[in-house]
Amino acid sequence: MATMIPRLQLKYEQEVLPALAESLGRGNRLALPRLEKIVVNMGVGAAIQEKKHLEAAVEALAQITGQKPVITLARKSIAGFRLREGMSIGCKVTLRKARMYEFLDRLVSIALPRVRDFRGISRTAFDGHGNYSLGLTEQLVFPELNPDKFTRVQGMNITIVTTSDNNDEARELLERLGLPFRQEGAAANVA
Repeated sequence: MATMIPRLQLKYEQEVLPALAESLGRGNRLALPRLEKIVVNMGVGAAIQEKKHLEAAVEALAQITGQKPVITLARKSIAGFRLREGMSIGCKVTLRKARMYEFLDRLVSIALPRVRDFRGISRTAFDGHGNYSLGLTEQLVFPELNPDKFTRVQGMNITIVTTSDNNDEARELLERLGLPFRQEGAAANVA
């Protein structure tokens, strides 16, 4: 049985790699930047009072990513938030290989265009080591979720980890993969 190769992975291998090799001047394809993993994280602060909010977030994240999320625990106690060490306060999924490319394809082509007043993602949200982070304020931009079932608004953080060690190479990789970066000089996105 032949497995389907995600279309974004095919684009990376057939179009992006040769273009990166030419622009960066490297002949060895293993020296070129590539996606390593994508981490999708949902922090559910309301889970302290109501456990069902965390269960709903876990189910939503499983539907969005196609993979079972891991429950994240509080690392330290904070009395002002009524938080104790070891309490369940969120969930996360680490995507690699085919699932990573499928998720990124759906994020770029379906979810981001559905964000209200979307003008592009920030060009500066890199961490200095070639990794990019973005946040979504609402999980319902993914069409996999039924809006009648998931009525509570829940955001998420998405971190795209690349093998590049600098931001410029990673930005070029993500631009060639189709991430809709905001044009330089455009007004800041106020959401």
